[in-house]
Amino acid sequence: MLYPLYNRRLRRQLRGLPKPAHVAIAMDGNRRWARGEGYDDVRIGHRFGAKHLEQFLQWNADAGVTCVTAWVASADNLRKRDSSEVDYLMELTESVLADHVRRDHRWRLHVAGQLDLLPDSTARALKEAVDLSRDRDAGDLTLAIGYSGRLEVLDAVRAVLDEAAADGRSLEDIADELDEETISRHLYVPGLPDPDLVIRTSGELRMSDFLLWQATRSDIEFCDLYWPAFREVDLLRALRTYGRRRLERSR
Repeated sequence: MLYPLYNRRLRRQLRGLPKPAHVAIAMDGNRRWARGEGYDDVRIGHRFGAKHLEQFLQWNADAGVTCVTAWVASADNLRKRDSSEVDYLMELTESVLADHVRRDHRWRLHVAGQLDLLPDSTARALKEAVDLSRDRDAGDLTLAIGYSGRLEVLDAVRAVLDEAAADGRSLEDIADELDEETISRHLYVPGLPDPDLVIRTSGELRMSDFLLWQATRSDIEFCDLYWPAFREVDLLRALRTYGRRRLERSR
């Protein structure tokens, strides 16, 4: 009975506060949540985590957030985790995440990461969802999968050099012209605003290679809950903290 009351109270407290346009979430703690709930198979945590993203998107839409980036799996996860766990995560990406975008017309999908690390069927399902949602008049959802912030910057620099070489420009010309805007144009998903607020669940107090270029000016909120246990009130509290910080800085 108290939860709905607290939820409404938080919503009232958000009135008049600055609101983030772009929220990024590092969905951490699926495996630890599964163990804590008594499951022997930690892959069950990934299933709960994937389904939970659907709720998170609903909460953001209700709060007026128009851009969401969700970190599904890092490049290191895909290289170093047990193959059966990675295969299951890819299956969930196809059957839950990509399928949700096909059904939920409030979001236009983008994918950030190295798609060549993904199984062909997963890459194909994501590309099809991107194509299907491209012309929607909707919010922007980016799934970071096979993602590394360092590799993203490295790939952007490579793209700048490749483009310059194709145009016949010299290294001196490239060095003279290289700036932040040029790098930003060659990131995995150019054209989107940088995240205003980055949330990381599971109690880890580090960014772990997530949006290293884009989040340099973002507010960071660390949450002790594992991702499947993250609630709407936790998002609302993060939005409240963000709004109060921004309001204070503007004075």
